[in-house]
Amino acid sequence: MDVQVTKRDWPFLLVCVGLGILAELSFFHEEIGLSYLVFIAVFYAVFFLRISIPFQRRRIGLLLMAAVWLLAGSYLFYNSTLFYPLNLVVIPALVFFHLIMITSQNKIVWSKPAFLILLIMKLKEAIQYSTRFCIGTVKPMDEGTGKTIKRIVIGLITGIPLLLVIIGLLMSADKVFQDMILKLPSFIIRFNFTEELLRLIVVIVLSLLFFGIFQVLPRRTEIETNNVMNPEKKHIYWDSVIVVTILAMLNLVYAIFVAIQFAYFFGGGLQAELTYAEYARKGFFELLLVTLINWTLLIFVLKRVNTPNKAMKLTLKILNTLLIIVSGVMLVSAFGRLSMYEAAYGFTVDRILAHAFMIFLMVIFAYTFIRVWVERLAILHFYLITSLLFYVVLNVIHIEQLIVTNNLERYEQTEKIDIYYLSTLSYTGIEGLIELYKIEPDYPELQRLLRIEQRKLEMKQPDSWQTFNFKKQEVIEKIQRLDLEV
Repeated sequence: MDVQVTKRDWPFLLVCVGLGILAELSFFHEEIGLSYLVFIAVFYAVFFLRISIPFQRRRIGLLLMAAVWLLAGSYLFYNSTLFYPLNLVVIPALVFFHLIMITSQNKIVWSKPAFLILLIMKLKEAIQYSTRFCIGTVKPMDEGTGKTIKRIVIGLITGIPLLLVIIGLLMSADKVFQDMILKLPSFIIRFNFTEELLRLIVVIVLSLLFFGIFQVLPRRTEIETNNVMNPEKKHIYWDSVIVVTILAMLNLVYAIFVAIQFAYFFGGGLQAELTYAEYARKGFFELLLVTLINWTLLIFVLKRVNTPNKAMKLTLKILNTLLIIVSGVMLVSAFGRLSMYEAAYGFTVDRILAHAFMIFLMVIFAYTFIRVWVERLAILHFYLITSLLFYVVLNVIHIEQLIVTNNLERYEQTEKIDIYYLSTLSYTGIEGLIELYKIEPDYPELQRLLRIEQRKLEMKQPDSWQTFNFKKQEVIEKIQRLDLEV
């Protein structure tokens, strides 16, 4: 790769160093809060000021940028034990995907798996650019430079003894200066050279990475210029008669299963030897797995089946429609089973996520049903956009708040609640314990758990700007006002 650094690039390198320092301050010191939103704002400001080429795919680009801002904002408004570590990976991946999408050529289809090749190539070129930039700037010393460094070393060796004598005389002359100099050894001892060196390395690596990415974004990679993003591929197609046979057998089995479901589950009956909770736990995962298998089969049938005539095409559409309908019934059954299990044992992150995933599958199957009969619709575009929106919505609705609210409502009806599970959640879980204390202050072990949380907050050092979080501040104020018995 040809690395040509102009005079305009050197000030921009300093900007990237500042961006690297901000990233280190934002993510490598304390718990992340406001800092993520601040970094994203500065990063995009640098991007739009630096990149002057016309942007492509603006509508989907705006959707991706909105998703990035919402996910980054979740660190400011609340804290989630699930999404806090997950978004540390998801947000940078989305940002990089967004930058490549809006700066790459229009002929490249972003929803194709081959687009991943472009992402990898761009990242590789950014790293190569930064590496060669560093190698190019470290030039061998000429004879004059070597002599200058030699003179500096001689000056240091000669001047240090003289400097020590002068410092000693000044210490004798001024008590304040003496106290300041004597405090230096203790400061040096407290100074953690290893930690600061690691932080410096992080700043350098991030600065060079940002510099490399911004430098290669306007460039056309080899796979773009050679138009190898969409090579001619020989796809393997399934025989339509074989597929029709498979679908017919599956639909027959599913029809029998659905008939049984309507007989006792949807009709209010139940197997005599099972309780609601046992029945729900027994069948939920099996139904979900079968539904996922059906979804995978549908995608392959829609994409990789030859239909030699109109009759065969119509037969496939009918069988696909039946498969979608029975899959929907199984999703409804699984949804009901999980609801019964939650009624028996309460709400958790895993159970809420399972509910949300089933709703996601219902939306996917509804669109796939339309796609079976309207063939011109793009299927992968919809799946990817829906997946992104699904993930963002899960962050925005704040799952832990749903868990706390539903468990408190369940407690008012059944007087059952798992306070130990609530204590494992983020600050929202602690807020739930506080609300429970207001309802039932004598609940067993509740005061002990709240006292533990009080002590933890008292022992914590004051928060810096990076860690500011609205939910945390709200919970701290609430728990400090509690008058707990000792």
